[in-house]
Amino acid sequence: MKKEMHVRNNHLNGTKDFKHRPKIVIICGPTAIGKTGLSIRLAETFGGEIVSADSMQVYKYMDIGTAKPEAEQLARVRHHMIDIVDPSESYDAARYAADAKNAIASIQDRGKTVFVVGGTGLYIKVLIHGVFEAGASDPNLRKKWKNKAKSLGTERLWQRLLSIDPGSAARIHPNDTYRIIRALEIYELTGRPMTELMQAHGFSNKEFDALKICLSIDRDVLYERIDTRVEIMLELGLIDEVKRLLYMGYTRDLKPMQSLGYRHMLDFIDGRMSLDEAVCAMKQDTRRYAKRQLTWFRKDNEMLWISPDRFDDICRRIDNFLERSS
Repeated sequence: MKKEMHVRNNHLNGTKDFKHRPKIVIICGPTAIGKTGLSIRLAETFGGEIVSADSMQVYKYMDIGTAKPEAEQLARVRHHMIDIVDPSESYDAARYAADAKNAIASIQDRGKTVFVVGGTGLYIKVLIHGVFEAGASDPNLRKKWKNKAKSLGTERLWQRLLSIDPGSAARIHPNDTYRIIRALEIYELTGRPMTELMQAHGFSNKEFDALKICLSIDRDVLYERIDTRVEIMLELGLIDEVKRLLYMGYTRDLKPMQSLGYRHMLDFIDGRMSLDEAVCAMKQDTRRYAKRQLTWFRKDNEMLWISPDRFDDICRRIDNFLERSS
């Protein structure tokens, strides 16, 4: 097996010609399955750099709860799309696609192999296929729905979304205020459910020649890993991290502060749950999130499902992909 650096001179040009699509390797899968460690080994093997596809690791100061690579890991392989925006800053899939494409172009200019690594399926999808047009955000609409969320509660807004766009409601967690409001906003702006707009877009164009590898292990083993990760996060100081974010002025209603782990620790800090209750809820919600991730990736018939411990097999597939005429 060849393990030298694979030089790629292709550049991003938006063409639909398959022969000119830049090659990228995607390593995805549910949370806690081992994407970080495996991808670092692969990047070292193939002389590559990593582009994160994690919707939470883009935020600064949110390290423990997002399971960012450790300093030693970051020193081994260059990473992109980590710590690039402030927690109070709006960030979405469209912006991710633009930023990630710039990172990929710079990596390929240096003759490195691109590894896109993460568990945010939507980010990976829009990176490869582009973003459907949903209209610009309307500040007045956004304010109206935020006020309704405060007065009625996020659950009521989610029920409203369920009535007009069941597809989006099925994808969005009932506690995810930001995405619920965005879906309602799109419906009010366009008169069409976001699910319908996504289907109309079709995501049929491809800007990259991508090898898609999804990591898979026994579900019970995955759930054990999730529980262990939650406990490790607490040992590393997740509660203090959340308190520090509050001290820095980041409010509880911010999108990243309502994500997995952070909202649970806020419930504990604010006295809405005991620590045991918050930890139990965090584990349960993380397992549910992993299940949704797997459901998303299973819809992609180009995905190769491989156990993370089959390193040689993964290397062989990557090697064949990179050597294939492009």
